Amino acid sequence: MPRILDGKTVRDQIKAELKPRVAAFRESTGRAPGLVVVLVGNDPASEVYVASKTATADELGIYNETLTYPATTTTDELLAVIARLNERPEVDGILVQLPLPAHVDSQRVLLAVLPEKDVDGFHPCNIGAMVTGRPAPKPCTPAGIIELLKYYQIPVEGKHAVVVGRSDIVGKPMAALLLQQNATVTICHSKTRNLAEICRTADILVGAIGRPAFLKAEHIQPGAVVIDVGVNRVDDYGLAETIFPPERLANFAKKGYLLTGDVNPADIEKLASAYTPVPGGVGPLTIAMLMFNTVGAAERRIAQA
Repeated sequence: MPRILDGKTVRDQIKAELKPRVAAFRESTGRAPGLVVVLVGNDPASEVYVASKTATADELGIYNETLTYPATTTTDELLAVIARLNERPEVDGILVQLPLPAHVDSQRVLLAVLPEKDVDGFHPCNIGAMVTGRPAPKPCTPAGIIELLKYYQIPVEGKHAVVVGRSDIVGKPMAALLLQQNATVTICHSKTRNLAEICRTADILVGAIGRPAFLKAEHIQPGAVVIDVGVNRVDDYGLAETIFPPERLANFAKKGYLLTGDVNPADIEKLASAYTPVPGGVGPLTIAMLMFNTVGAAERRIAQA
């Protein structure tokens, strides 16, 4: 039986390690680390995600606000909001919840956040710091995966890691962080030739392509460690039948959908030596690392003051 890499266990350890840091920061400065989330529009998934972030911040004693704006908010109006937050000394972290409405220039808005307050780790200054090994907030999901691998003592040094996906949020920073851990890294994407052949050479396979159960048995080397980043909602019963066993399909009838990752779950269980489940694997780590980045940003700002 393959080993299940439970993200909730790692999340709980990260939170346990953050609590005394938050308490020490409050004692030395008279305030808690501060996080502000900017939410635009009424995307249900974003609202749920933001609620989870604020609940975790409350649990850790991190001061937090959620600023909500209508979907009609313009780019210039959001830039003014960011400018005000940049000036507030009690705000250590600013998070602009994505996606923004289509008419908003997301890049301009994200770039307007001061690098030292960019707790998502998306700002080019922070990406540059990450690549060169300097202290800065790192993109939350890839950084969480590194913590997961460390917690479960998965060897990375000298291993061949294949990252399937090249997004700025997961794929590219994931490759950079694995490289820093002395893995040999290959990045694949939708235009990669002989994708299955390359994936089968991976000791560590990271699926981050955003397609439900796209990676199958032909992509997995027996004994590989599989990190499944995808969280895909499958609401087509015909597609669900090709992915899930009959006992899982019973839940489809109740909910009208099922969640799956980017790697076929049945094939993972047959071939992998260890893997992250969906849900419950990588997902819980993202919010934990957001809190980690917020506390780290607060500590660095005070140290540099």
